[in-house]
Amino acid sequence: MDYLDFELPVKELEDQLLKAREVEKDSGVDMTKSIKDIESKIKKTRLEISKNLTPWQRVQLSRHPQRPYSLAYIDALTNGRFIELHGDRHVKDDKAMIGGWGMIEDQPVMFIGQQKGVNTKMRQYRNFGMPNPEGYRKALRLMKMAEKFNRPVVCLIDTPGAFPGLEAEERGQGEAIAKNLMTMAVLKVPIICIIIGEGASGGALGIGVGDKVLMLENTWYSVISPESCSSILWRSWDYKERAAEALKLTADDMYKNKLIDGIIKEPLGGAHTNNQEMFEIVKAEILKHLPKLQALETEKLIDKRIQKFSKMGVYKD
Repeated sequence: MDYLDFELPVKELEDQLLKAREVEKDSGVDMTKSIKDIESKIKKTRLEISKNLTPWQRVQLSRHPQRPYSLAYIDALTNGRFIELHGDRHVKDDKAMIGGWGMIEDQPVMFIGQQKGVNTKMRQYRNFGMPNPEGYRKALRLMKMAEKFNRPVVCLIDTPGAFPGLEAEERGQGEAIAKNLMTMAVLKVPIICIIIGEGASGGALGIGVGDKVLMLENTWYSVISPESCSSILWRSWDYKERAAEALKLTADDMYKNKLIDGIIKEPLGGAHTNNQEMFEIVKAEILKHLPKLQALETEKLIDKRIQKFSKMGVYKD
């Protein structure tokens, strides 16, 4: 397990717990009371840390290397009943954007999400979760397929942004994302969007228009990352913590500003501390919302979706 700087008190206690268990195993001495005391301290320390997290610390948690990514969620939610679909039918198959048919219990669903990669080699293969235009066009193709077969769409958002390379702009990055926004606004089937990690800029919004937009507790959603914001405003990354505070990018901030529909609680300490519990929580959340959305008539479903996004923001004529 990797530990962030503010998680070090937990690491010290978990090292003590490991040592106590080794002593009990090697010497046969009953360490039950000591073990229970340490476990209680770990829980209390994690609770104290979680109550006082800053926006920047939540950003760090959203990037934790042990945090589960989209394919891990899909595999757990479908119990392996997932068929991945490839290609945008124009250029190529973008490995940073994954999608396909899956079964959540007896409910068929079209899954779409960004995938970062679990190690250095896979991160390069997945382009660090930064889709090219063909990734968004693949997502669009799968959404239209879901609409054709009248199946709901579940989008799992976790990206540091759309790929900013010259070749991506040459192939129409902005147009691809804009086309997705337009199409998702009027898609005739329910859409549930869940930010499971980072939700950066148009890269996240390109699969982020839904009837229900939810954020995990320790995730962020913003037009720009704290580091990029800091480099633009202060010409240095040194002010990233101040930028994170000013951007109001946490799940609590987004919910207060009525930009999302709900917050999904994570296991104590974050999703990386108990992946399986996190999968069960997300599964329950999806199954809670899907029947209500599927019960709506198509015209009402689309109208509510458009009205929701039309009310966002503050403006003057």
